[in-house]
Amino acid sequence: MLNRSRRESLALLALGATAVSWPRRARSETANVRSWPLATRQRTGIHDVAPAPDGGVWFTAQRSGHLGWFDPASGRVELVALGAGSSPHGVIQGPDKAAWITDGGQGAIVRVGWPDRSVRAFALPAGTPYANLNTATFDGDGDLWFTGQGGVVGKVATKTGRVTVKEAPRGSGPYGICTTPRGDVWWCSLAGSFIARIDRASSDSQVVEPPTPRQGARRVWSDSQGRIWVSEWLSGNLSMHDPGKASWRTWKVPGSSPKPYAVYVDDRDAVWLSDWGSNAIFRFDAGSETFTRIALPNEGAGVRQILGRAGEVWLPESGTEHITVIRTA
Repeated sequence: MLNRSRRESLALLALGATAVSWPRRARSETANVRSWPLATRQRTGIHDVAPAPDGGVWFTAQRSGHLGWFDPASGRVELVALGAGSSPHGVIQGPDKAAWITDGGQGAIVRVGWPDRSVRAFALPAGTPYANLNTATFDGDGDLWFTGQGGVVGKVATKTGRVTVKEAPRGSGPYGICTTPRGDVWWCSLAGSFIARIDRASSDSQVVEPPTPRQGARRVWSDSQGRIWVSEWLSGNLSMHDPGKASWRTWKVPGSSPKPYAVYVDDRDAVWLSDWGSNAIFRFDAGSETFTRIALPNEGAGVRQILGRAGEVWLPESGTEHITVIRTA
């Protein structure tokens, strides 16, 4: 829905401008939100979250160097030490039900077995410059791919444990990464302002340019149709690339100065965004092209990642040392 005349829109398109939908107003909602402070003796530096297979929720404790485990039933927190110099960023659940972590401090991908809590580090190849490891995803063959803001994209061949890295196109900036239902891997560059698809045979990345220049693509996520959703940190947009049609759609996130950080698509294809500009979570319905704003319970939440499971959307509040859930069922 455009908040401008049809004539103005056609004129902009004729000039080669990006077609951006401007919602007239975002709906607000009082959702089923619950938030817990992390009951730890010191700040953990909670960064990313991922549902664990036992009903708990993992989180990366970037400041203290741990994998955290949170029990929603009791509020209990357990911390698993990851190793000397650890500074973990992302965490996901693997096909083996283990936690897989991008650990920039150790320059390694770390696997924490579950429930045995065994820790194994897969170090980057010797001589690799500081990669500033970011996030990871598993492809359709069960191998893990990861990004490093220092300018690398890498792979852990899970059957052998071999780690390889490749220089990313245009240098520094690789950030979010995701897998489509077909098993293809896409990532985005925050500094480079583009998205890219990985050729899994060669490990090369094919750059796809978004329509908005210098938009700061921060995170990406695939929906059930294989469309790639992008949170644009610098432009304040939510965008979607359809690889099958080689097309883009773009929507301005509501608010005076939106700063969309994380994007996540749930099991019902609802798109979720964390907006640092308004300290809120937005749910976007692609069918009606409408945003619904859900206020966060704590000021300065700083939600850096969104992940979930059926009926639950989990949020790490890096600014407040809380962990929060939005229940959708």
